[in-house]
Amino acid sequence: MRVLIVNRSERTGGAAIAANRLMEALKKNGVKAKMLVRDKESDQLTVVAVNTSSRLQWDFLWERLTIWWHLHLRRKHLFDIDTGLCGSDITRLPEFQEADIIHLHWINQSMLSLKGVRKILDSGKPVVWTMHDVWPATAICHLTLDCRKFETACQQCRLLPGGGSPNDLSARVWKKKQHVLAGHHVTFVACSQWLGSEARKSALLKGQDIKVIPNPIDMRIYCPGDKNKARHKLGLPTDGRIILFVSQRVTNRYKGMQYLVEACNLLAKEHADVDGDTAVAILGGHAEEITDQLPFQSYPLGYVNDEKRIAEVYRAADVFVLPSLSENLPNTIMEAMACGVPCVGFRIGGIPEEIDHRQNGYVADYQSAEDLARGIHYVLDEAPYETLRQNCLQKVAHNYSQQSVAKQYIDIYESMLQRKRIQP
Repeated sequence: MRVLIVNRSERTGGAAIAANRLMEALKKNGVKAKMLVRDKESDQLTVVAVNTSSRLQWDFLWERLTIWWHLHLRRKHLFDIDTGLCGSDITRLPEFQEADIIHLHWINQSMLSLKGVRKILDSGKPVVWTMHDVWPATAICHLTLDCRKFETACQQCRLLPGGGSPNDLSARVWKKKQHVLAGHHVTFVACSQWLGSEARKSALLKGQDIKVIPNPIDMRIYCPGDKNKARHKLGLPTDGRIILFVSQRVTNRYKGMQYLVEACNLLAKEHADVDGDTAVAILGGHAEEITDQLPFQSYPLGYVNDEKRIAEVYRAADVFVLPSLSENLPNTIMEAMACGVPCVGFRIGGIPEEIDHRQNGYVADYQSAEDLARGIHYVLDEAPYETLRQNCLQKVAHNYSQQSVAKQYIDIYESMLQRKRIQP
């Protein structure tokens, strides 16, 4: 069986990490898997880049310019919207032609256009589409937040100036997506039960198969280790407790750093003994912009894409905090738990599926800095820490191992190939 995994980037971003891990998991289970990307970042032979000419950059700029125009020349929401206007035609590539299964992942920002997706479907090859956010089930947005219009038809979009109109950009893209999917069968895979539930409510995906399979994790890389040794390597204090925050871009407001700042201030105010032996480590771009806002000693570690070093960062921590405002099934929580680090996050999206409240971490009330602080204090000072830690390791081994996830996908691939064989 030959599977072609399609994703915009090879390694940058949560979807890229998940897609890459899936490729490796499939290969370990006898599948000939390759990855097709727009942005290739390694010399790995099973990762292939589409044409890297200036056309790709032009496509990206042109799509952003059209969105900017619809935003009335404002930057707000410029990267919250994707239209599928531009992208590559991959159907002529030898990697596409030799594949038995086409497996789409995050294909936005000029990787594939909606027209290109339609060509893929028209080819007759079975298509699996893993949803890393809600965009495949909506018109133009990756985060629905409180909007439920995708349950009927997108229009009058909250992201557009003035709340849009009945025939705005979202309404037009919705119709294009309807045309793309019309008459075709796609198996959509959500990475969390929450996202699967959202997808089933979408009028756009009515009649399509929707499955739920979590992302896999390589437990040889993300595993427990010597905490003091990790701290020494990273230049972190070897005594005291460390709170960890991780995000590709720390200043992304949807990742909720403002809530962690407020929670830390509450901890410092309400628990005077915490201040002297607690520090915050921040992994991600723009981390240095946040440190002055925190009451504890803070260590900006910058952006890192070396998985072995990232695992060392997790091992150095006592608690991982992710106060995101919207999440599918965050890789970061899975990674922290695989390293034996209890986690704290808001009750949103797939986070409660990963964190079992007061068993391997703490699930805080949504957007409540007070409860977030309570959760951090629970993990560090109240709970039986070793029990939390062991529960983290058991949860990851049982639910997110490469073998378990690969088997679920292989079952889907074989079912789709069987269906194709018996079709007249």
